[in-house]
Formats: sequence, C-alpha cells, structure tokens
Amino acid sequence: MRTALTDLAGCRHPIVQTGMGYVAGARLAAATSRAGGLGVIAAATMPVDQMTAAIRAVKERTDAPFGVNIRSDADDAAERVDVMIREGVRVASFALAPRRDLISRLRDAGVVTIPSVGARRHAEKVAAWGVDAVIVQGGEGGGHTGAIPTTLLLPQVVDAVDIPVVAAGGFFDGRGLAAALAYGAAGIAMGTRFLLTSDSPVPDEVKKLYLGTADTLVTTRVDGVPHRVLRTPFVESLERSRLRLLRAVLNAARFRRLSGMSWAGMLREGRRMRRGRDLGWAQVLQAANTPMLLKAAMVDGRADLGVLASGQVVGVIDDLPTCAELIDRIMAEATAVLNGLARL
Repeated sequence: MRTALTDLAGCRHPIVQTGMGYVAGARLAAATSRAGGLGVIAAATMPVDQMTAAIRAVKERTDAPFGVNIRSDADDAAERVDVMIREGVRVASFALAPRRDLISRLRDAGVVTIPSVGARRHAEKVAAWGVDAVIVQGGEGGGHTGAIPTTLLLPQVVDAVDIPVVAAGGFFDGRGLAAALAYGAAGIAMGTRFLLTSDSPVPDEVKKLYLGTADTLVTTRVDGVPHRVLRTPFVESLERSRLRLLRAVLNAARFRRLSGMSWAGMLREGRRMRRGRDLGWAQVLQAANTPMLLKAAMVDGRADLGVLASGQVVGVIDDLPTCAELIDRIMAEATAVLNGLARL
C-alpha cells in the first residue's frame, strides 16, 4: 500500500509506532521497521550516549528506515540532532513542540521531520516552518492528550495543511487504517497497540494488567497537564491527594540525573510551562513525575508505584502478537475493507 507516508519515510506500510518513553527502545523500533512499519526510538528520556547506542542497535538489526523522538527544549538538543544526522536516521519526531532551527538543520541534512500535534493551529504553525508531515493525535490517545476526538481533529488538519497527515489516537486494526485513509490521512500511528506486543520490553505482569482492564482516565495529577493513563489504585490515590512539593523536587532531581538535563535547562522549561499553562511551581516540578512514574511501571514493573500511559483502545485489545503479526494483520484487514468499499 503506497501512500505519501510510505514515499516520505521509506517504509513498506503506512503504520508508525510512536515514541513511548521507556517502551520504544531499539528492540521495539527494530521489530516494527523490520516488519515494514516505521519504528521510532523514544530518546527523550535517554542520555545522548544511550540514544546513540539505541540507534546503532536498530541499524544492526535491520536496514529498514526508522525514526528517533527527542525533546527540542533539551539543553543537548543540537547535539542529538548532530547524532541523528551522523548516524543516518531517516525520520526525526519531537516530544512537545519542535524548534524551527532544529527543523531547518534536519531538513537540510535530508532527515524527514514529523512532529506530533494536538490542534489544527499547531499543525498550521509547524507546516509553515517547513516540516515534512505531522502526526495528529486526538483525545483518545494515551499520554499527554487534548480534548478533541480524532474523528473531528483529523479532517480539520487534513483540510488545513498541504503536507501528509498521520492519524493517531484510537487506532488498533485495519478498519481504523482504512477509515483514516478515507479521511485523507497518509497512515496511522499507534502507541498502546505496539506496547501490547510480544516485542515490547514492558514486563509481562504489566502487560497482563493492561489486557485485564478497559478503564482509562485523563488526570492532571501526574504533571499538571492532561495525561491519559490506566485507572489504577495508585492513580486514584494521586487524584485524591494534594500536590506534594517534596516528592516533586525529588523526582526532578532523579529525572535530571537520568536524562542528562541541567538544572538551568529544567528551570528554563519550568518558566515556559508557567507562562504557557498558568501552573504553580509545585506543578512545574511535578512534571518530573512523568518520566519517573512511567519508569517505575514500564521498566521496574511496579504498577503500584507508577503510572501506565494508555489510549482508550486498551479496552478492545486482547492479545500480544509480534510486531510482524500485528502489521500483517492490519494490512490484510485494511485491504479487505478497501476492496469491499470499492465494490459498493
């Protein structure tokens, strides 16, 4: 199936595996790209040396194109861009808003830039900066999300920009891919569905928890902004509690060591958050909870001490296929649906 996404990214199928922190490492990205999709390394929480090692690990496992997701507001963002260019990464995506100068450097080096957006105005802004495509996530998606459902946001963005649009939020099968194509999208991006594969590094006991629930909620108690996660006893306790400044400070210190960010860089980000979202300093520091609480659940297997980001599709997922099995199944389903529509 050839679309503007497959032409742009060089993948065989118009399916993107999103950059999920502590989930989308070399193992999952390589499995996705090897199966014909576009795998993406979630490097936003990795130090530069770990990110470089992950890129090289994917290249050792497959010669298929893949992407890397970074934070454009990190102190070392320019260094990370240098690494991506030097290592021949095909696609760059961004956690939070991208930077215009980074987009220019990447494009000049031949790297495809595909930021994620949650509003039409954001898509229009980055399109004017010269990005190659956008991933549009509706409110059904996991992690940081907005309130507009994909079925309303996607056609708005498709009509507003003249670059390829990839649909995210609520996708898990071939019917969804066919629907996204009908809306005018060039493909779909999935997070939760790829998290729940046998190639995902998430501990088995955590995967069982995902498969055993259908209940998600959007909370601001993790980091002060809307965040869709599984409803667990730990999350419900966060919902009932007041923001804890000491816990936020400790998590900020842990995240600084883990990510390699400087205190100055974290303070700069905090000032931007306060201006853009009208948050108090306790909430700003609370933003460090996101990577640390995700790590507790996704890496350490402690769902009782961490949060489990999830899209609403978790309620209709009941198996753990390999990435190859999943992508082959989605493509077969989408082809059958499109062929059936053609006969109408």
